[in-house]
Amino acid sequence: MASRVRTARVSLANLKASPGSQHNQKRVGRGQGSGYGGTAGRGSNGQKSRSGPGIRPGFEGGQTPITKLFPKRGFVNHNEKLYAPVNLDRIQHWIDQGRLTSTPENPITARDLVLSGCVHNVQDGIKVLGDGAQYFRTPIYIIASRASKSAISAIEESGGKVVCKYYNKLALQDCVEGRADRISAAPTRREDIIWYGKHKNRGFMSPATLEFLKGMPFVEERWKLLSNELGRWKKEEIEEQKR
Repeated sequence: MASRVRTARVSLANLKASPGSQHNQKRVGRGQGSGYGGTAGRGSNGQKSRSGPGIRPGFEGGQTPITKLFPKRGFVNHNEKLYAPVNLDRIQHWIDQGRLTSTPENPITARDLVLSGCVHNVQDGIKVLGDGAQYFRTPIYIIASRASKSAISAIEESGGKVVCKYYNKLALQDCVEGRADRISAAPTRREDIIWYGKHKNRGFMSPATLEFLKGMPFVEERWKLLSNELGRWKKEEIEEQKR
């Protein structure tokens, strides 16, 4: 019969750190006897031995950096937005398969299109296009970022409603995630304010659009407040032009 190995009972008297788990603090600049005196482990004096933020990225010792040697052509528009397109025939196909449903209480949004697989990436928003309008026959209610004229006419001819709502990155992320605890941002650029204030675009801030959508349960009270603010802003702008 094998004998048992008796171990000492663990107590505060025999507790100690594991071997190699603790090291002495490295104290630099405390004389030559410490081994880290003088240059404190940095070697001889030079550009890289100085304390501070260091050399900036892309610096090549004073010669012309390679980033400056390459020619730059074209123009980058930082305000440009890339919308994820979705055609009417694709929406109709998803409805026929039972993967999309639309009611006045629960209109189609970017979240529904992503979860159903109708689009795989919302990009900067959803844009409804009119391709395949001859196959579209179901009245739908949809909230998108943009919509073409052909798509608007086809949806409304079938008895549906479409409204274009402004989304910034955070508001679009909240829409996809289904969050409703934060107030959606309003447009701040003049171009966006004017675009979403026109009824021909079915902008959510247009008084004519809100009148057209009267009685729809998905219309938010904030849309009405922003529409009133837009009307007041236009009135003040007209008065300034007259002066």
